[in-house]
Amino acid sequence: MNRRSLALLVTLAAVVAGAPSIAGQAPAASAGPNKIRPISAWTAPLGPDGHPDLQGVWLNNSATPLERPKQLEGRTSLTNEEVAELRRRADRLFKNTNADFAAGDAVYLAALADIDRFKSTTATGSTFEMIEREFDNRTSLIVDPPDGRIPALTAEGKARQSRAPNRNNAVNASWLDRGNQERCITYGLPSASLPTLYNNNIQIVQAPGYAVIVHEMIHEARIVPLDGRPKLNEHVKAWIGDTRGHWEGDTLVVETSNFNGKNNYRGSTTGLHLTERYTRTAENRIELRLTVSDPTTWEKPWTVLLPMRPTDGELIEYACHEANLSMFNLLEVARDAEKADAAKGQAPRAADPADDKQER
Repeated sequence: MNRRSLALLVTLAAVVAGAPSIAGQAPAASAGPNKIRPISAWTAPLGPDGHPDLQGVWLNNSATPLERPKQLEGRTSLTNEEVAELRRRADRLFKNTNADFAAGDAVYLAALADIDRFKSTTATGSTFEMIEREFDNRTSLIVDPPDGRIPALTAEGKARQSRAPNRNNAVNASWLDRGNQERCITYGLPSASLPTLYNNNIQIVQAPGYAVIVHEMIHEARIVPLDGRPKLNEHVKAWIGDTRGHWEGDTLVVETSNFNGKNNYRGSTTGLHLTERYTRTAENRIELRLTVSDPTTWEKPWTVLLPMRPTDGELIEYACHEANLSMFNLLEVARDAEKADAAKGQAPRAADPADDKQER
C-alpha cells in the first residue's frame, strides 16, 4: 500500500496480535484460555476519534500454532524453560541453514518434533524469505473451545468438503482455472487476518466515525463504518463481506458478514460470520480476538487470540500482478505439455467435472 493509496483511504474515511522432551512434561499452570493479561499500570492514548489509539502498522509473527498439537493435548501453556528450548530448536533449524521455507504452523511443529532438518515438498522458497517468529507460552492460537482445536464439521460441512475439487489437478486451460490467490483477487477473510506465509502486517487508521484496516497481503483494505448504520441487505454479497464496527469500552469490535462464498475459508459458505475485537493492551501490543462462525460448516463457533506488535516503516504496495510472469509461465508450460501429448498421439487429459462448478 503506497502513500497515495493510503491517503485516499484516510480521505474516504474522513468523509465517509527448555526441556528436551516438551510434550512429556506435566501440565503447566494457566490463567485460563479466555483471560487476557490484566493491564493496570498503562492506559491507552486516545486517537483523533476520542477512542483508544490503535493507529499504526502492526505485525503478527507468532509461532504459536493455530490448533494445539496432539503432543500437548490438555496443556494451555508451556513453562518458560520449554519456550526457551523451542526457540533454541527453531534457531538451529531455520537460521543460516538451507532449510525449506516453513509456512503456517510448520516452524513450531518442527521445533516441537526436534527434527534434524526441515524439508517441504510444497515449499517454493528458502529461510531467506521467512520472518522472525515469536515464541510464547501458549500452545494454540485458538482459545475457545478450551481444547484449542477447531470444532468438528457439521454433516453438511463434511459432505461439502468431500465434493470439493482438487485444484492441484485442474486443467490449466486459462487463468480461470487457477485459484483466487494466484489470480491476485483476494486471500479472503479471515485468511488476510491470519497470514501463514509472509506479509503479516496490518495498518489501522482512525477518523471520526470510521476505521480503516489495511492488510498487507495482496490488497485488502476495509473501511469500517462506526456510526451505527445497518448492514447491507442479506442478498448483497462481497468477496470479503460487509463490515460494520462499534466500540465496546476500549475495544474496537468489527463484525463482517454477507460473504459471496467464492473464496471460502476452510470450507465455509456464505453463512460465514466474523467478529474481530481489537484491544490495545500495552504501548507495544494489540491483541486481536477473532471469532469464526458458520453453522453450516462447524458445530460451534471458535475463537483465536492473536497478539500483534508495532513495526517500523509503512506498508509497501503488494504488486501482485506486476508483469504476472508466474501465471504466464504456468499456462505456457501447460500449452507445451498439450503439444507434446498431441505429438505422441495422446488425447488431452479430460477436465475434472467438478472444476466446472468453480465460481468465476
